[in-house]
Amino acid sequence: MRVLGHSRAALVAVVIAAAAIAGCSRAEIEAKFVPASDPLPRWAVHDEAATQSVDHAAWDRFLFRYVRTDPTGLNRVAYRKVTPEDRAALENYIGMLERVRISDYNRPEQFAYWVNLYNAVTIRTILDEYPVASIRDINDGFLSPGPWDRKLVTVEGQPLSLNDIESRILRPLWDDPRAHYAINCASIGCPNLEGSAFRGVGLENRLDAAARRFINNARGVRIEEGALIVSSIFAWFRVDYGGSEAAVLEHLRAYADADLKAALAGRTKIDGYEYDWGLNGD
Repeated sequence: MRVLGHSRAALVAVVIAAAAIAGCSRAEIEAKFVPASDPLPRWAVHDEAATQSVDHAAWDRFLFRYVRTDPTGLNRVAYRKVTPEDRAALENYIGMLERVRISDYNRPEQFAYWVNLYNAVTIRTILDEYPVASIRDINDGFLSPGPWDRKLVTVEGQPLSLNDIESRILRPLWDDPRAHYAINCASIGCPNLEGSAFRGVGLENRLDAAARRFINNARGVRIEEGALIVSSIFAWFRVDYGGSEAAVLEHLRAYADADLKAALAGRTKIDGYEYDWGLNGD
């Protein structure tokens, strides 16, 4: 979930003025409207003894062809260059994922599956509407600023939205804040769309590396004129990081490089939150 959904979005306009009075930032007010981490229990089913893996080679090929890192460390997607053949290959890949009985796989394979499915469907959604300036331009009206609640895929007979995958499967069933560094909402402010598919093998190292890349990039954390500015993700999903600014700061220090860790030493509060909704296109 990377934006407020349906009628909740309209409520933000009503309460945002209260932010200044209450001493809260806009991001902190918006966080009150983020869907709760509400599990779909059927997706907790897994087979820890399973050894099979999902084939993500087609996703690897797409990412290799169309994702490039710019000088700021942002991975940009060449949406305008995607060929009809590669668009069809992406569709086929998503269709293949829909046919997988993912309940029969082990937990690392399942996590990688859901992340790759989320990211591939997001890319498909952008391509279906391209050109757009922001994913928030893809909506069903004023009260639905984004495609996150659309049922875009069907897995094991259950229609699912991007919000379902993020806030009803990944967040509650894994309870791992690093999930936010793996999924990508096609926005500049988001953690990078990785240049290769996630897989069950080596998953822990991949998630740690993704966390370090975002936290040590100015889009994630920066010191500006002495103020600590962090991504709005850390306000919207604060509950996933321990529920307090102190817990968020502890998380940031755990993945900060030496210079950033030194800059964070002794800090007890976050001074501001920012997020760029511009499309992560080239």
